[in-house]
Amino acid sequence: MSFTEQAFIFPCAGEKLLGIVAKPDRPRATGVLLVVGGPQYRVGSHRQFLLLSRSLAEAGYPVMRFDYRGMGDSTGDLRDFEEIDEDIGSAIDAFQDHCPQLERIVLWGLCDAATAGLLYWDRTRDTRIGGQVLLNPWVRSEATLARTHIKHYYGQRLLQAEFWRKLLSGKLGIARALQGMVASWQHARKMSGDAVADATLPFQKRMMRALEKYPGPTLLILSGDDYTAKEFLEACKADAQAISALAGARLTRVDVPGADHTFSSHDQRQAVEAATVAWLQQSLAP
Repeated sequence: MSFTEQAFIFPCAGEKLLGIVAKPDRPRATGVLLVVGGPQYRVGSHRQFLLLSRSLAEAGYPVMRFDYRGMGDSTGDLRDFEEIDEDIGSAIDAFQDHCPQLERIVLWGLCDAATAGLLYWDRTRDTRIGGQVLLNPWVRSEATLARTHIKHYYGQRLLQAEFWRKLLSGKLGIARALQGMVASWQHARKMSGDAVADATLPFQKRMMRALEKYPGPTLLILSGDDYTAKEFLEACKADAQAISALAGARLTRVDVPGADHTFSSHDQRQAVEAATVAWLQQSLAP
């Protein structure tokens, strides 16, 4: 399906934001708003968001990508993912203005942009949000990082013959080799159980709450070779709301084996595009 692209300026809290809409000739009633993770702008690393928007538009879905305040060609001070609720809300308004046929909008985000989308819904309960696509959501805390290192880094190192050859040959000092492992184990143990819940930063609690409470369909896409994705899964194991959400019928999970954090190869990018289109067709009305 053919489509056109249009760039425009829209307001947000006294600033001017740049947005680009890819609009199919026969647009569907479901649109996709690409929320950019930071710090980067609307094109995305290795042109990821540009290519994704055009792929979805070819499938009939209007797509908007934009620079939030302080990034790319938008004015204002730079802000992090916990401070872009107004940007997302203003982008939704602008998206509807340019595509008035839209009946629902899907938020699509990678890393801290996925987290930002959850935080936006948790605060606003915006009924215009008809679905969410979350790729490798950001949950970083000292506790989750320590547990992830123990399970996925040090566990793999212990199984590598090269590690033991260096250790036994003296090329890798025993004290240095074990220091990081012991420190991570001690920290993870200290932060386990109830202590993890007490130490978890507010944004993790709010995003997990949104993950469970959001009433619409959610697509979760995880890279097979990415510590952010692994850390997210470790965090979910310690959160009752996340456990419930992952087991719920409203959430669809897709794993991309071998994929890095940004799905940088051609095959990985196409896997994400295909998964997104298939989920849109199966989970949401045309």
